[in-house]
Amino acid sequence: MRLRFDVLVVLLVLIGGMSIKSYAQQDPMYTQYMFNTQAINPGYVGSWNTLGFMFLTRQQWVGFEGHPQTNTFSVQSYVPNHDNVGVGLSVMHDKTGLEKRFAFFADYSYRLKLNEETSLRLGLKGGFMQYQNNLNEYTLEKDGRSDPMFQGVVSKMMPNFGIGAYLHSERYYVGLSVPKLLENGFNNSQISDKVKAENRHIYIMGGAVFNVNEDIKFKPSTLVKVVGNSPVQVDINANFLLKDKLWLGGMYRTGDSFGVIGQWMFDKSLRIGYAMDFTTSELKNNHSGVHEIMITYEFKWERNTVRSPRYF
Repeated sequence: MRLRFDVLVVLLVLIGGMSIKSYAQQDPMYTQYMFNTQAINPGYVGSWNTLGFMFLTRQQWVGFEGHPQTNTFSVQSYVPNHDNVGVGLSVMHDKTGLEKRFAFFADYSYRLKLNEETSLRLGLKGGFMQYQNNLNEYTLEKDGRSDPMFQGVVSKMMPNFGIGAYLHSERYYVGLSVPKLLENGFNNSQISDKVKAENRHIYIMGGAVFNVNEDIKFKPSTLVKVVGNSPVQVDINANFLLKDKLWLGGMYRTGDSFGVIGQWMFDKSLRIGYAMDFTTSELKNNHSGVHEIMITYEFKWERNTVRSPRYF
């Protein structure tokens, strides 16, 4: 495992040094992505070996008028009597100013058991995103005159699908995914055809857990996000698990922020996590931080034995 993880780290560092072209990023970012992988990789569903629920709320740039707000709810499970099959559903509501996005996606994965410890899950994601932007509600600084470009309501439903692969064992994981393969655009007189409503995002992820001593475990992880015409963005995380109950750690996101992460595991079923980001850009003096709360709960199938704790 050590060799594989070292190769992974080198690969991700090389990728993180690249720059390619794109328009802009629309997919929400998550600081606690390592516990919310279903949102970006359908191959992850079923890996819990339980029926699991997750709710996450992210309030970005709190205090800034029209700050981004993201709420996500998801459920996932393996299929009883079909242990190699995982299924899931996710709902997301994202709001930035007057711009709103509502997404609903279904996930499917199939497990290829490589050996007793390692499995490769291949996943499919399919659903839609509903975009809405009420241009009538914008306040324009144009001598009180109306602007014909800001009239009416821009609304569009955009179906999409994605793919993902998730290689994992109890102690490490590697993933590659494109959760939205289609690059949807607007067909609206008020908005240029060159503006993309959804850009293709490529995610590369990896992480591992190492024993420091009997009471402490160390989990480094990373997430690389690639969107054309935008700088490659890399999240680097380092978390410590204390007495199999408390996760504590920190993160750094290139060109954006650094932060702290904490998660308490009440038992084998309930977890509550909190993260706070501190912006490194010029916006840092105009808001009071980024706050993210995550709650997960798992139901165990009777015939399934769940290890404690689950690291990913």
